[in-house]
Amino acid sequence: MRFHWLQNVAFEDAAQVGLWAVQRGYTATGTHLYAGETLPDLDGIDALAVMGGPMNIYQHRDCPWLVEEKRFLARAVRLGVPVVGICLGAQLLADVLGAKVVQNGEIEIGWFDVTRAPEATETPLGRAWPERFEAFHWHGDTFEIPAGATRLAQSEATANQAFAYSDNVLALQFHLDYSAESIEKMIEHCGHELAEAPFVQDRAAILAGMDKTEGTRQRLFALLDAFFRPRPST
Repeated sequence: MRFHWLQNVAFEDAAQVGLWAVQRGYTATGTHLYAGETLPDLDGIDALAVMGGPMNIYQHRDCPWLVEEKRFLARAVRLGVPVVGICLGAQLLADVLGAKVVQNGEIEIGWFDVTRAPEATETPLGRAWPERFEAFHWHGDTFEIPAGATRLAQSEATANQAFAYSDNVLALQFHLDYSAESIEKMIEHCGHELAEAPFVQDRAAILAGMDKTEGTRQRLFALLDAFFRPRPST
């Protein structure tokens, strides 16, 4: 089985998602789009992940690979390849499914609670996490829920934190994927975004929550096990 991830910036890799893939017996490979690497053939890819990045999904001039990345994701969705998108990756999936991606009313950075959406209660993915849990966030944009998708989660600052579409798309705005090292890299490269705001924690508060990454990893693994469940061969 082959797991593949798309990486949009050097400091946001597959992190805990990649660890899950290796532990579940996948052969894990990645495309570093920011470095000019070519997208792979979708044949033979059993599981796909799209990671985050500080850019806007419409920032085509500065990040020209985004255009082909969206086309690639649209093909993957159409072919039924199971794909999970995180943060920027979730926004890209929302876009290819016809939903708008806009600036959120609040920038959300740090450790904040996520609440399961009422409509997710009876879904397999909704049951994979509790009604309320803490997660790490680092985003200023948000997505609308695509037509035909099910909203899975929300937070005080962000109404749409996750959605599922068909049985092969999972989009998460928040970061269960980050390890402690991932968060340190974000502070190093994007620390200038830690301005005083209602839903932005400072560096000290973020670092004080580093021990929570073990719990978020376990929650991520449970969710990915539910999503990337064994599927019948075609």
